[in-house]
Amino acid sequence: MKKLILFLSMSGIVLPADYAVLNTFHIASSGGWDYIFVDPQSNHLYVSHGTQVNILDKATGDSLGVIPNTTGVHGIAIAPNGKGYTSNGRINTVTVFDQKSLAVEAQIPAGQNPDAIFYDDYSGKVVTCNGRSQDLSIIDPATNQVVATVPVGGKPETAVSDGAGKIFVNIEDKAQIIAVDAKTFQVVNRWSIAPGESPSGLAIDRKTRRLFAGCDNKTLIVLDADKGTVVAQVPIGDGCDGVGFDSKLRRVYSSNGEGTLTVIQEKDASTFTVLANVPTKRGARTCTVDESTHKIYTPTADFEATTAPGQRRPNTVPGSFQVLVVGLK
Repeated sequence: MKKLILFLSMSGIVLPADYAVLNTFHIASSGGWDYIFVDPQSNHLYVSHGTQVNILDKATGDSLGVIPNTTGVHGIAIAPNGKGYTSNGRINTVTVFDQKSLAVEAQIPAGQNPDAIFYDDYSGKVVTCNGRSQDLSIIDPATNQVVATVPVGGKPETAVSDGAGKIFVNIEDKAQIIAVDAKTFQVVNRWSIAPGESPSGLAIDRKTRRLFAGCDNKTLIVLDADKGTVVAQVPIGDGCDGVGFDSKLRRVYSSNGEGTLTVIQEKDASTFTVLANVPTKRGARTCTVDESTHKIYTPTADFEATTAPGQRRPNTVPGSFQVLVVGLK
């Protein structure tokens, strides 16, 4: 059946999207959360959570270990040198750990409030998006040193690579996407994504050269990665903070904090159709996609029924942190 689904999707036939929450992995720890990352090589699921990173078996949800002392951790990146990297927003560092032993090997000073982090397979560098200092830190995994700092002229939220020499970054407070040369680490293009507002999640289809930016105004902007022109606007749920892409199914996923996952089919480079808005849970705003199983993982917690005076949102229920596993039924 999976081979049939893949064949039909690659043939341009839009299939029904019968998605649901298939499983819930419970994690017995407290604190806020941000990015989540599935490593296709190790089958590990890395979950940022408060002052640590929880590592789970992606199939069973069993705990495999913890990376401690990552205060204000936002994201996780994995490099082919066997090392992992976390962006620690409250202490302005990147933690380096061994993927097998999970032992912490180094702490690298980064820019102020490093948020998203990823490994660029073209340059071989680890890149952090530093929200407060409004720049990128470019880290050489061979030396654990920052080899370049790239001012971006705004608050960088998320970044992706085309694998061919360009790094694309959402500039949240400017409603822009910039292109950075992965050889010189200079900004070479700056594009408006209007009518999109406050872009957060970002993904790329390297084949069609399309960027997918999830925006605050319940819109996913599809941008031509070469021309910087808006190709399409797709409605999504409220509170998107993560966008994922499955290149095999050619599907875009927007994880929305309101408690939905928007599933979008890329029929071709200019045609996009919403297949489903899958019920998840409130707070499930970031996601990661496992292309080998076509499952999507999104973290959240349970919330108190009422909001305390002076607070914008209710507190989370202690000990209720969890990862939802979404997939085809």
